[in-house]
Amino acid sequence: MGIYKDIIDGKSAIAVIGLGYVGLPIALAFAKKCKVIGFDINEKRVAMMRKGIDPSQELSKKDFEGCDISFTASLDELKKAKFFIIAVPTPIDEHNLPDLKPLVGASTSVGKVLKKGDYVVYESTVYPGCTEEDCIPVLEQHSKLKFKKDFKVGYSPERINPGDKEHTITKILKVVSGCDAESLEEISKVYEIIVEPGTHKASSIKVAEAAKIIENTQRDVNIALMNELSIIFSRLGINTYDVLEAAGTKWNFLKFYPGLVGGHCIGVDPYYLTYKAEELGYHARVINSGRYVNDSMGFYVAKNLVKKIIAAGKNISKSKVLVMGATFKEDVSDIRNSKVADIVKELKSFSVKVDVVDPHADSEELKHEYGFGLSKLGKDYDGIIVAVNHKEYKVLNEKYFKTILGNKGVLVDIKGMYRGKIKGTTYWSL
Repeated sequence: MGIYKDIIDGKSAIAVIGLGYVGLPIALAFAKKCKVIGFDINEKRVAMMRKGIDPSQELSKKDFEGCDISFTASLDELKKAKFFIIAVPTPIDEHNLPDLKPLVGASTSVGKVLKKGDYVVYESTVYPGCTEEDCIPVLEQHSKLKFKKDFKVGYSPERINPGDKEHTITKILKVVSGCDAESLEEISKVYEIIVEPGTHKASSIKVAEAAKIIENTQRDVNIALMNELSIIFSRLGINTYDVLEAAGTKWNFLKFYPGLVGGHCIGVDPYYLTYKAEELGYHARVINSGRYVNDSMGFYVAKNLVKKIIAAGKNISKSKVLVMGATFKEDVSDIRNSKVADIVKELKSFSVKVDVVDPHADSEELKHEYGFGLSKLGKDYDGIIVAVNHKEYKVLNEKYFKTILGNKGVLVDIKGMYRGKIKGTTYWSL
């Protein structure tokens, strides 16, 4: 009898390890169909989820209803499961190298409760080879069991898009892989319990890992091209969005746009691939160049505003700037790897007084992560940077900005939201 039948019959539970932006939606989706144990090492987060509160503010109380799930921070509870899904973050360190500590920690925890016949599936984004080379040895070490003989492993990359209510876990085709034919079939059937479009069976774990990492690397490189073009077009005195609008009339033109590239996926994942490439003796030129361009955009935006404030005849060290938006993308509370922090840092290096506002971000989290919190909205700003296109900002107009801008104030609109709508104010966008 396979693991899929045991889960369907209620004889075995699924455990999801790591209940953040990725893990919690997966856990709740499965919990509507079968028995689930949600595990997280952060007891404060666990306590919130027991009350039907998503600490990441992505899911509502309603999403917790009708779910057969128990939330825990106890390893003893994990022993009841036979199918483990590991969905912990895979960040980079200060040198842009992979930080596998959360992944190794989760593998250690699962290894301590692993039993014969159990399955472990990794969802965390990693470089090709990581599951087999870095994770499985940890499982074997702590379980004293043998891979393939005693337990099976698979990899199924997450495709969660924070803030996206349309492309949810149950609506996106799921890539799955296993360590052998049997595990591939069983893992596929388990995910098909919740994934409506079904699964794509990758030929190996490495192929599935590579498929995930190039999804975000491809987007990163394409956005980097747009950012580089925006720098060139700015020097030419033409608007990038006007150019893209014209070029976009061709049927096969790829519609990417310039902007700040942060977050825990696009701004991080390419470094996992370039790390592995370096290990194999190859320097990834295109990917590294794209990363350099995108990582420097926050500083580029800030410097352009500084130049325009100076050109208006003002003393930059006595200037005041408002930054609107601090999260890594629109309409989410996630501040991880937000490139808005680079803008703030660069402005402060010129002794500019910087106020930051955001309707979604948490001030304490910002303070802890970047050293600045949210401010009260002031007036007479020498410059305003609309850094994130939150829905609350999309309804604003020039009349509003004039009420908080000072004499000869400058409006920087990173995403070009107000293009063609600003007539009597100095305006600049990527």
